[in-house]
Amino acid sequence: MALRNEERQEPQAARPPASLEEPAVGRAFGFLVNDVARLLKRHFERRARETDLPITRRQAGIMLYVSRHPGVSQAEVATRLDIEPIALVRMLDKLAEEGLVERRAHPTDRRVRTLWLTASARSVIERILTINQAIRAEAFSGFSPEAREALIETLARIKKNLGGENGSQTPAMRPADERGRVRQAAR
Repeated sequence: MALRNEERQEPQAARPPASLEEPAVGRAFGFLVNDVARLLKRHFERRARETDLPITRRQAGIMLYVSRHPGVSQAEVATRLDIEPIALVRMLDKLAEEGLVERRAHPTDRRVRTLWLTASARSVIERILTINQAIRAEAFSGFSPEAREALIETLARIKKNLGGENGSQTPAMRPADERGRVRQAAR
């Protein structure tokens, strides 16, 4: 017996759960977060050019991390900042050429290189922080202090929920190479 059109079961497109269709989440959360991150990066690059900062945004991130963690290993920087080890080495070469970062041998493990800022890096760090502060002020324009704090707390909770409590990645979260092996951080 043939079914009439209205009796046929058409496969329905997969729909997100109703809770994800709420307006606050349905506004493409991931796209908004990505767009905000992209705009923050763009603003940093523009201000860095305007002030003749001699480094890129990624190099600035490395310098800030090293300033907060003097003597950190290259491997940790690569892991924490999610930078491919070979790309990190190139950026460190440039920072070393500029006289901003120096690599030293680890005191107990000759395979490990540690990173230290030079004395001349301090003025660059101050300029980076000034740029960051100006961008934050612009980004949070019109927000109350309570709204700013709530947003930061919300993003921190989302980060923790997704497994990035300390900015670290579990091996399952790290990108794999073409053979499916998880990449290893630079030493």
